[in-house]
Amino acid sequence: MSSQAKEKGVMVAEPAFFSPAVKQARRFYQDLNPASRGLTVVSGGLEHSRPDYEIHRQTFPFFSIEYVARGAGNLRLRGRTCALEPGMIFSYGPGVAHDITGSPPSVLVKYFVDFSGSAAAGMLRQCKLPAGQVARVFPPNTLCALFDELIETGLEAGPGNAELCVKLLECLALKISVAITPLKTLETTAYATYQQCRQKIEQHFLKLETLEEVARECHADKAYLCRLFRRFDRRSPYQYLLRLKMNHAAARLQQPGVLVKQAAEEVGFSDPFHFSRVFRKALGVSPAKFKSFR
Repeated sequence: MSSQAKEKGVMVAEPAFFSPAVKQARRFYQDLNPASRGLTVVSGGLEHSRPDYEIHRQTFPFFSIEYVARGAGNLRLRGRTCALEPGMIFSYGPGVAHDITGSPPSVLVKYFVDFSGSAAAGMLRQCKLPAGQVARVFPPNTLCALFDELIETGLEAGPGNAELCVKLLECLALKISVAITPLKTLETTAYATYQQCRQKIEQHFLKLETLEEVARECHADKAYLCRLFRRFDRRSPYQYLLRLKMNHAAARLQQPGVLVKQAAEEVGFSDPFHFSRVFRKALGVSPAKFKSFR
């Protein structure tokens, strides 16, 4: 049996595999009988569940990625049970039993995308989330914008939209591969320290200038801080600091009347030539060239 939903003023049939315990949803549907070749996006959306939300499945006809944006719930996947909270991401597919339930009184808000095709399982493996796995992305909201774009594209009934949805799914998989962190990692004191240090850098990057200052701000030994970033990030803490500074400088240089010297001083560079070298290395062009793009 299927129910009816209204998407952008058009009545569409909802597949029976959605839980009725959802108080608000934005979903799109494409080919529910997709070809077996390549990669096809079948459906996707954002669901605001009721506290009594429940899904119990022994299998599913498509591969799926689900991503928790807000709230709390519980997941049982391949016999393993874990609590759901913002930033959690998991996958399943044909033959993968799973149970998803709400956690009263919390409202579980989650994105999902269902897809199929010969490349589907391989794509999940490449993004470090093979069917039946659960992990977390950091920062917790890092996937929201891509999911929102996918939903908007899926809701538009235009030529080329199905192909564009596939490209957005591939971008989502790449983003997941960069941001994903195994759950066992999250249980360590080291990961909690890394998160705290990263947040400190984000909060104070304008005043911080050296690795030594970063370490003092984080109340951590410099060598230990570098080890943390090597373990949980692809950048050193100083590289992360510079990236934040250059992004801020780029935003300032796009504003009328802001001089290169001003932008450099705002991010802690007293020497405009040194600033220009760092800016070019980070963004590939000089600050003066970047200003001309406005």
